[in-house]
Amino acid sequence: MDNMINGFTAGSYKDRNTNFQYSRERERGSEVQPFTDLELQAVPEKDRRWSWVEIDRGAIQHNVMVTRKLLGERCRLMAVVKADAYGHGAVEVAKIAISAGASFLGVATIDEGIQLRDAGLREPILLLAEPPVESVPLLLHYHIIPSVYTPDFAINYAEIADAHNMKAPYHLAINTGMNRIGVRFDQVIEFLSQVSFHRALDLQGCFTHFATADAPETLDFQIQINRFVESMRALEAAGINPGIVHCDNSAAIYRFPKTHFDMARLGISLYGYQPANDTHRIVQLRPAMSVFARITNVIQVPMSEGVSYGMNYRSPGSVKICTVPVGYADGLIRLLSGQIKFAYQDRAVNQVGNICMDQCMFEVDIRSRANQRTLDPQIGDLVQIAGPNAMVDTSIDTMAKKAATIQHEVTIGFSHRMPRYYV
Repeated sequence: MDNMINGFTAGSYKDRNTNFQYSRERERGSEVQPFTDLELQAVPEKDRRWSWVEIDRGAIQHNVMVTRKLLGERCRLMAVVKADAYGHGAVEVAKIAISAGASFLGVATIDEGIQLRDAGLREPILLLAEPPVESVPLLLHYHIIPSVYTPDFAINYAEIADAHNMKAPYHLAINTGMNRIGVRFDQVIEFLSQVSFHRALDLQGCFTHFATADAPETLDFQIQINRFVESMRALEAAGINPGIVHCDNSAAIYRFPKTHFDMARLGISLYGYQPANDTHRIVQLRPAMSVFARITNVIQVPMSEGVSYGMNYRSPGSVKICTVPVGYADGLIRLLSGQIKFAYQDRAVNQVGNICMDQCMFEVDIRSRANQRTLDPQIGDLVQIAGPNAMVDTSIDTMAKKAATIQHEVTIGFSHRMPRYYV
């Protein structure tokens, strides 16, 4: 393609002997005055980029307390704070949950456990997976209890612990049908006979995980619970103490009280989301996460002109297009483009155009109406992107449904770049 467009060529200025560099230093004839560390640190985090996440402490406390009331006095409650507490901040959520009645913490990686220990948390921490054997020194030093389901790991774990005059506590993961991790339910005794000779090994618990506790059809759930009970009875018959017996995830806690056993694991419902379609009849939960932003640009786009990549949206006229600094790199799923609403001055406004990596747009109707105040958006105005709102459906539940996913993925996504504030 010719480099000339309507008579303009990018090279038309190349040969001009013009220096466009402009320097105030030259003009003043003085040295540049650098900003001090105090001046730089004084710029608030919220004013470095106008988007952030707020976490409602009271909602986390409420969700723990109402769940705790449904459990027996002797049943422990584990707060599952893996994946940075589903995007809510592991350390803060763990502290709130413990203060509200949780007594155990669940993580997915060793580094997640170390983060909690470094923050001063001393409650038992269960690693909900079997890590590489090379990580055993970290497990032992930071008192993180691993899940165990392979003989090689169990023996190596015990050997390293014994060499340091330490015990090797663990929870036995049992596969009752989800087929993700665990010793198969009918091979538990065989597995323990292979490893239990080692004096350092300390079986402190047994657990399984349900694949369909949230489903209306309960056949697969019943198969899993029957298999788990069968394996516990086999341990009892063999004279083996299973330690803390636990299997309930959030859905099972509310739907199947008979399976609470010694401990229940509170995951997505810790953060205020119903784990199944029918659990709202049993427990009232409060979503803890909200996402906010401030408008960074306002323009009136002429009729039929496009907005954002692909120009899938065209201005109908009589609207202002507002930009906010939240995009799919911040967790606002691109698949939601043009499908969701934001809350601006207690009114629903449509998100329009493709969601970009760092920004997205919404429209404000500026036509006059007799029964409604005309909105006049300005740069700096507050907008709610996600979370509970009494006037507009900006819920993460709705976002998850429209994106054909689960609330977990949405909340975890919002943890990427935006600062979190606890209110």
